Amino acid sequence: MPTKKLNVKIFGNSIFACNFVFVNGVNFTLESYIIMIRKTFIHNDFILETDTAHQLYHNYASKKPIIDFHCHLNTKMIAEDHQFNNLGDMWLAGDHYKWRAMRINGVNEKDITGNVSDKEKFMQWAATVPNTVSNPLYHWTHLELARYFDIFDLLSPSSSEKIYNQTSVMLQSPAFSTKNLIRKMNVEMIGTTDDPADFLEYHQQLIKDGFEVKVLPSFRADNVLKTDDIPSFITYIEKLGTSADISISTYSELIEALDSRHAFFHSMGARISDSGPDRFFYALYTDKEVAVIFKKLLAGNSITIEEKEKYCTAVMAELSRMNHKRGWTQQFHVGAIRNNNTRKFNLLGADTGFDSIGDSTPSIKMSQFLNLLDSTDQLAQTILYNLNPADNAMMLTMCGNFTDGSSASKVTYGAAWWFLDQKIGMERHLDDLSSLSLLSRFVGMVTDSRSFLSYPRHEYFRRIACNYIGNQVEKGLIPDDESILKSLVEGISYNNAKSYLKF
Repeated sequence: MPTKKLNVKIFGNSIFACNFVFVNGVNFTLESYIIMIRKTFIHNDFILETDTAHQLYHNYASKKPIIDFHCHLNTKMIAEDHQFNNLGDMWLAGDHYKWRAMRINGVNEKDITGNVSDKEKFMQWAATVPNTVSNPLYHWTHLELARYFDIFDLLSPSSSEKIYNQTSVMLQSPAFSTKNLIRKMNVEMIGTTDDPADFLEYHQQLIKDGFEVKVLPSFRADNVLKTDDIPSFITYIEKLGTSADISISTYSELIEALDSRHAFFHSMGARISDSGPDRFFYALYTDKEVAVIFKKLLAGNSITIEEKEKYCTAVMAELSRMNHKRGWTQQFHVGAIRNNNTRKFNLLGADTGFDSIGDSTPSIKMSQFLNLLDSTDQLAQTILYNLNPADNAMMLTMCGNFTDGSSASKVTYGAAWWFLDQKIGMERHLDDLSSLSLLSRFVGMVTDSRSFLSYPRHEYFRRIACNYIGNQVEKGLIPDDESILKSLVEGISYNNAKSYLKF
C-alpha cells in the first residue's frame, strides 16, 4: 500500500514515539502531526484507527460520488433551488432524530416543534448537543458543520451564538441553495420517496431544467395497505383513482390503477419501489376473496385480522409483480413500531420521533411471501432492511435463500437502518455481512433522511467501513493486496449500487 503513516500510543499528553510522518508530501515530526490533528474533533483521520484504514478511505472511498437511492428529501425544494434562512430552520424543521434527543434532554415541546423562533430552537439544540457526546448525532452535527460550512468548533451554548450568526450569513449565498448543497457533496443520484398518487410535477421540472443530478422517484404504496382507519383509506383510494383517471370500485380496478401509476413512475425514471410495513404479510387467498374484502372496505365496514392478512398479501404480491415486470428493484423496510405515543401523534402527527424498534420480525411469513413470488419466477431484485439487530442473521440467511445466479445479490441485505444507523450498528452490520454473505457485494449506504445536510452520513459510513476493513487487514484476516482492497472499498462505497440499480 502507498505512503505509510505510523501509529503511536498516546497516554495523557505524553507521546511515546517521535518519528517522521509524510502527509500529502509534507514532512512532519510525529509530535507535530498529532498536535495538528488534535486541534479539531473532525480531522483528516476521524474514525480511522490504522495505516490501512487511512489509505483505504483517502485513496478510494473518499473519491467516489454518492448514490443516495433512498431518502425523503423534499423534491419541491430541490426543483425551486430553495435557500434556508438559518441553521435552525435547516436543521430542526423536520428532523425527528434531533427532536427525540432534545426531549430526552428535557427540552419543552414548544422549544422543539412549537411556535418559538428558529433561533430559539437552534439554541435549545446547541444546549443539547454536548449531552449527545458518543451518540451519532454528535458526529453528524460536527461533520455537517465541517463539510458544509468549514466550521470546526464544537457546538455548545458558548459557541452557539457565533455559529448561528456565521451560518446565517453564509446561507444567504447562492452557494448554499439546495442544488448547490447537493453538488458540493458530489451526489450523482437521489432516490426520493413518493406516493403512487403523486403527479411528480417537481421531478418533471427538474428534468425540464436539466439538473445534472438524477433525482428519481421511488414508488411507495403503503397507503393502500393502511386499512385500520377506514375513512382515511376510502379518501386515499379516491385520490389514487383520480391520479390514474380510473374510478376505483373493485379490487381489479385498484390493481389497474396501481399498475397505471407504476407505468407512469417508470416513464419518469423510477426503477425502485419501497415498502414500510411493520412486518411481511402472508396468507393463502383467492382473487375472489380479496375482491369481497376490498368491497367491504369501500363500503366503510371493518375487516377481520384474517381478512387484512389476505388483502395485504395480495396487494403486496401484485405490487411486487409490477416491479418484476418492469425490471425494478424493490425495498422492504420492516420492524418498526410507529406512533407509539397517541397523545403526541394526535398533536404532531406521524414521523415526529415516537417510533421504536419492534419485536423480532416473523421469519416464516417473510419466507412464505418471497417464496410466493419466486415460485412463479416473479421475484424482483430485492433489498431487505430490518430495524431489530436481533434479526440481522435471519435477514441475511433469508436473502441467500432466494439468490438464483440471475444477478449478483438478487435478494440482498440493505444498509443499517434508522436506530441501527450508527457506528456500533454499522460495525455489527459489517460483521454479519462478512460472516453470512459477501461483504464485497454490499450495495452500500443510504441517508434515509429529510435533511439537505445529511450527505456526510455517506462519509461517516465510508470511514467506519474503511476502519473495519483496515482493522481486518492489520490483524491478517484480509490480505494486504491493493487490487482486492480497492475493489472491495470502491464497491461498497459506490460501484455496487451503480451496477445493481441500473438507473
